[in-house]
Amino acid sequence: MMVRITIAQRNELLALAAAERDEVCGLLLGEGDGVTRLLPCRNVAADPAVRFEIDPAALIAAHRTARGGGARIIGHYHSHPSGVARPSPRDAADAAPDGSIWLIVAGAAVTAWRAVANGAVHGRFDPLRLDVSGCAASGDSPQGHNAIPPR
Repeated sequence: MMVRITIAQRNELLALAAAERDEVCGLLLGEGDGVTRLLPCRNVAADPAVRFEIDPAALIAAHRTARGGGARIIGHYHSHPSGVARPSPRDAADAAPDGSIWLIVAGAAVTAWRAVANGAVHGRFDPLRLDVSGCAASGDSPQGHNAIPPR
């Protein structure tokens, strides 16, 4: 299985994560396994240094937009500022096994996961291949970057 993002989206994820000490988070909008837009959201977790919780108002607004014909939510992203780009046990405890895509950013790495029942990682996540391609801006590399999450 694979999820597709653009070079510009990967660069945006890395920049958002690098700009904050706390975990950043947001929604992935798109179709199927293709991300068409990142929607940064406020992290409203009680301890945002080690946990994320997407602002419920932003989540509700995105669902309303999707019901009105806009882009649908296919997952979300968050960062691990002092960790690795791999789901944590806390991520697993918080994740619903709904098939949604999770992108995790740590340092210069972005990895992709699917939240499922009985997943390979912490019983909740299966790794996805991350296909990063497409030149969205003049500074983007035409080669892209393909990454398989570390096991």
